[in-house]
Amino acid sequence: MTSSFRDRLSQSFFARLKANEAGAWAELLKRFVPVIYQWCRAWHLQVADAQDLTQNVLLKLARRIRTLQYDPAKSFRAYLKTLARYAWCDLLSEREKPGAGGGSGSALRQIESEAARDDLASRLEDDYEQELLRKAMEIVQSRVQPRTWEAFRLTALEGLPGVETARRLGLSVAGVYKARSRVQQLLRDEVAAADSP
Repeated sequence: MTSSFRDRLSQSFFARLKANEAGAWAELLKRFVPVIYQWCRAWHLQVADAQDLTQNVLLKLARRIRTLQYDPAKSFRAYLKTLARYAWCDLLSEREKPGAGGGSGSALRQIESEAARDDLASRLEDDYEQELLRKAMEIVQSRVQPRTWEAFRLTALEGLPGVETARRLGLSVAGVYKARSRVQQLLRDEVAAADSP
């Protein structure tokens, strides 16, 4: 539950992208073009360069989408940022070539400072998501029966096998996994509600 809930794509939406459905691409563009452009501007690109790089990232994505594997646990936004960063580094490398008007390693220094800033931003985002999860856990724990919470805690957080958890709590193994599933769904709902704009 540590990856950003708002940045995940559903399996059906991902399948629609891979099938090259125009509606899915329009939705993706609406959702992520401003984000990619924002990264480009944060990397100190001029407006025209930021627009060009945004288009370049989208082209790279269009070429790669057919071979991407769906993983609901991973952030699609993080994947896009990786594509954008590589495209940005390529652009700066091109500018550093003789005759390209770059000059004396300024691109390398810029990449290093941006990497440090992005690392901090990533850690802050992780902290934010951990705080969302912590609050969601408090809320959900107060809403479910103690045995239901304990079944979740022992299996999901402590890693105790279902059989051992069932024995400790006096539940069936199926009851343990049903309780765990219920709590996980409540947590997902709570985090999604807290994180929605």
